[in-house]
Amino acid sequence: MTKTIHWFIAATLTVAISAPAHAGWFSWLFKDTYTETRYPIVLAHGLFGFDSIAGIEYWYGIPEELRRSGADVYVTQFSAANSTEVRGEQLARQVEQILAASGAQKVNLIGHSHGGPTIRYVASVYPQYVASASSVAGVNWGAKLADVLQGVSENISLAEGTIQLLGNTLANVIDWASGGGYEQDIMASLGALTTEQTLAFNALYPEGMPSHYCGEGAELASNGVRYYSWSGAAPLTNPLDISDPFMGLLSLVFAGEKNDGLVSSCSSHLGKTLRDNYRMNHLDEVNQFIGIHSLLDTDPKSVFRQQANRLKNKGL
Repeated sequence: MTKTIHWFIAATLTVAISAPAHAGWFSWLFKDTYTETRYPIVLAHGLFGFDSIAGIEYWYGIPEELRRSGADVYVTQFSAANSTEVRGEQLARQVEQILAASGAQKVNLIGHSHGGPTIRYVASVYPQYVASASSVAGVNWGAKLADVLQGVSENISLAEGTIQLLGNTLANVIDWASGGGYEQDIMASLGALTTEQTLAFNALYPEGMPSHYCGEGAELASNGVRYYSWSGAAPLTNPLDISDPFMGLLSLVFAGEKNDGLVSSCSSHLGKTLRDNYRMNHLDEVNQFIGIHSLLDTDPKSVFRQQANRLKNKGL
């Protein structure tokens, strides 16, 4: 018996020592499949969004982190500023291309900010394409800043022209720098994000929406799509983050309501609300600025990994 034990130990050590030379033989045992969803993950940006500019990603490091553990990830680009319906149709055409290229039957959509309503439009109009729709700080009940800007444009002479000029110029520069080639319309985008137009949009595309503000929606909607949401609630998160002062200033329009600097936590609710109080501001939620975020809460990339694993476990 003793000789047998010695032989087993020696054989085990021999295999362990020689393993690097034969890693390919055993790699299947150690493959990381934590984020390996059944359907591709498709990321949809928000207002003034893009895919990549000069090597800086909108979803900073997130696609790579998801792919590392087996996910098939596609980063989309459409109008940086336009109505939800226009952006939604542009996204739908890209989803069709992704389905054709990947051979998948459906996709898992994840949208940030105005990307939230954008993916909701696609899921509602084209449910045959969509397995799940995850809204990250989505403007699902309107944005107070959009309400303020609309009020300013309606009541102050020349304000609308100024907003239109500056907004469309910025959107066109972003589109040009990222190679988009899409038409921009900042007034259509801001209008779509107002409370009034958002509520009208919700009446047309109600899937996943809570019955009341700050409520909980259905995870599995009548169209067969699963809906999820999460958001941050800390405009100021890291003194090294250059976006913090900007987010802190914008958060003043919420008059104390929990928010991430641009979207209130309650407005972000859609389907199954996973969490609405991460220590993240509106840019931290997509791992911006260049990955600088609070060290006192979950890494944004980990949140996306957890959601991909959740979708995997749902068979999606």
